Amino acid sequence: MDLKPQELLVLLKVCAHPQQKFTFASLAQELAMSAAEVHASVKRATGAGLVNLRGRGDWSPIHPALLEFLLHGARYAFPAEIGPVKRGVPTAYGAEPLASQLQNSADVPVWAHPHGTARGPSISPIYRTAPQAALADPALYRLLALLDALRIGRARERELAATLLTGSLRGDDGAA
Repeated sequence: MDLKPQELLVLLKVCAHPQQKFTFASLAQELAMSAAEVHASVKRATGAGLVNLRGRGDWSPIHPALLEFLLHGARYAFPAEIGPVKRGVPTAYGAEPLASQLQNSADVPVWAHPHGTARGPSISPIYRTAPQAALADPALYRLLALLDALRIGRARERELAATLLTGSLRGDDGAA
């Protein structure tokens, strides 16, 4: 069973809110996906060893496996395509938490979006509804921006993103 990029959106949403119990329907609504898409994503993620399925509707991401895939596989399995300069939502090193830690004078990468606040080279989000979901959820936005830094960043940006993402998924602040 092949993984699809929406699995990462679903799993990162759940990781962004570890105390919350999500139903497929609630995840679907918050991620602008259908409940069937969410269910299929969880099923594929379970088959890939990224989800622990305990029973009907009772599941959770396997954080060490997910982290390993995010750090070492996501940029190869789901590479970001860099496109023309557009108005959009800052991501990767152009968004927090990396923006304040990296002094980057270059244009910040963006997800093309009509409600965007920046102009820069557009990059393909991990899934088409990711920008919309990120704008509604700052915790998810943070994780998606770190994932994008892993997908498109240079070595220094990827290293810092890996440290922060590791801390986030382990439940600490990610500080080294």
